[in-house]
Amino acid sequence: MLKESLLRLSESATAKKVITRTPVSRSLAQRFVAGDTLEDAVEAARALNAADLSVSLDFLGESVKTREEAEAATAMVIRILETIQRTGINANVSVKPTQFGLDLDEAFCRANLEMVLQRARELGDGEGEVFVRLDMEGSDYTGRTIDLLEALWNDGFHNTGTVLQSYLRRTPGDLERLIALGSRVRLVKGAYQEPPELAFPDKADTDRMYLEEMERLLEAGNYPAIATHDEAIIDHARRFVWEKGIGKESFEFQMLYGVRRDLQTRLREEGYNVRVYVPFGDSWYPYLMRRLAERPANIVFMAGNILKESGAGRFLNPAAIGAGIVAGAAGALAWKARKRRPGTKSRRRR
Repeated sequence: MLKESLLRLSESATAKKVITRTPVSRSLAQRFVAGDTLEDAVEAARALNAADLSVSLDFLGESVKTREEAEAATAMVIRILETIQRTGINANVSVKPTQFGLDLDEAFCRANLEMVLQRARELGDGEGEVFVRLDMEGSDYTGRTIDLLEALWNDGFHNTGTVLQSYLRRTPGDLERLIALGSRVRLVKGAYQEPPELAFPDKADTDRMYLEEMERLLEAGNYPAIATHDEAIIDHARRFVWEKGIGKESFEFQMLYGVRRDLQTRLREEGYNVRVYVPFGDSWYPYLMRRLAERPANIVFMAGNILKESGAGRFLNPAAIGAGIVAGAAGALAWKARKRRPGTKSRRRR
């Protein structure tokens, strides 16, 4: 129930206004987001590189409304690519197709992506090309994103790949399609609110499909990214590659910035490639809410950290603080919905 509430809040403009105005919410965001600027992201990347962890930089934003916004996002990603080359950080880039205008005009979106991929090609040489991952969004975009990737790949842009979500019922077919194409795949569980006819509602089914698809990728995929913080799944992957004689250099684990830093370090010390997904920018609200929905316990965990740092932990309950954030936003959302309902009268203050 809490997960569904958080996902609904991630799509609500009203909840966004309520939550982003509270100082505690920005403190929560700082756990998952490197900062507002590219300079903040580079600083975070350098710190992770110093721990022998590679990164994927993501300029937050999605579903632009105008061509000008899409062109600005394109220019920003090209700037990120040039910054990676100039600073020498060990990083690639993740982008969302809707950020490049997919909802406005598919040909326009593709042209923007081609500019990005061409610049990434120019900045490298062969294997030195900067890799650009097309992030996967909600199920409305799954087929369109895969079609876009396939078109780019067939036009010679092999420095790109995408993401598949194990909770979607269609993913096994998409997985075989991308294995045949030869593109790189990041496998995730999925973090959007989807109807049961499209996605498995039970976590057990999502986990089962993740394991099956992970094994298929590890055996047949092109440098797959196993993106999870689930230690049971990670242990399964480690056993599987050992039993099958699959080299540690042939895949990587991926984790989110600020999540299970201990596990990131431990896996790298064991010789596995580990990449940390580093988002930045001021459009952090939907990203934060999806991260909390993936693991609602993060609300309590991060609220506890904030209280400890402030010295208020002796007097306040972290669980109550975390629940209050969600409840307050949900209440605002319900209030606004009630106002819009036909026949509902509001009382005026006299």
